[in-house]
Amino acid sequence: MSRDRRAAEVVVVTGTGGMGVAIARRLGAGRRVVLADVDQGSLDRVAAVLRGEGHDVTEVLVDVADAASVAHLAEVASGLGAIGPVVHTAGVSPVQATPERIVHVDVVGTAQLLDAFLPHARPGTVAVCIASMAGTMFPLAREVEQLLASTPTAELVGLAVLDPATMDPGSAYGIAKRANQVRVQAASVPWGAKGGRVLSISPGIISTPMGQQELAGAAGDMMRAMIDMSAAKRLGTPEDIAATVEFLVSPAASFITGTDVLVDGGVVAALHHGAPPSA
Repeated sequence: MSRDRRAAEVVVVTGTGGMGVAIARRLGAGRRVVLADVDQGSLDRVAAVLRGEGHDVTEVLVDVADAASVAHLAEVASGLGAIGPVVHTAGVSPVQATPERIVHVDVVGTAQLLDAFLPHARPGTVAVCIASMAGTMFPLAREVEQLLASTPTAELVGLAVLDPATMDPGSAYGIAKRANQVRVQAASVPWGAKGGRVLSISPGIISTPMGQQELAGAAGDMMRAMIDMSAAKRLGTPEDIAATVEFLVSPAASFITGTDVLVDGGVVAALHHGAPPSA
């Protein structure tokens, strides 16, 4: 007898880069996978690969910077079954985008995703947003962090701290990722009221296409120096992040919500307690 496809839990993964693909593979077995990306070609290629590996995949073209597009993603996903893990890897980095685009994609996009999936949260729904160790290294004044955490999503771009004219791409990225971390803290309260959980993961330097672009850019020497001084002394892999996500969305992590998990091979610890990188 065939299984009712609607009985399968839905996992949503935004972003078809290295981390997104690894996470979809890690979480997809036995679930319906909703895969979202802004690039139709990449979306089609990755969906075809995952289907070939036996996964049940629905692809949705999404621009996370557009509220209507994100709302459509939530509508499609919720129409396929009960929402389980929602893993938000979509984003842009300093070598890929202007400060304005970083604000709209990395800050507003994350907030819009949390807003759109809140109505569908239930016990067992866990949202994991990919931030960055850059956010951990970019603490802001408490009152600024409170604004980033609690300002209504539609008003975020009006905050002075997010004015693109005041930032270069690197600082925009650091502020954006700190915004993700504190936004998750605040979002855990309404999500918790519905039985859901919300977390962020702050990866270090990960060997994905985006990570390789950054290593080839102006900050590459500094990044390599940070790797050398870290305890792990290696690049992270997409599988390192996928394994962390797998734990955080599992019942074993049911007491963990509203916080950030730093997965950086010890870079931040070395920066705080070791010799500074020489590059």
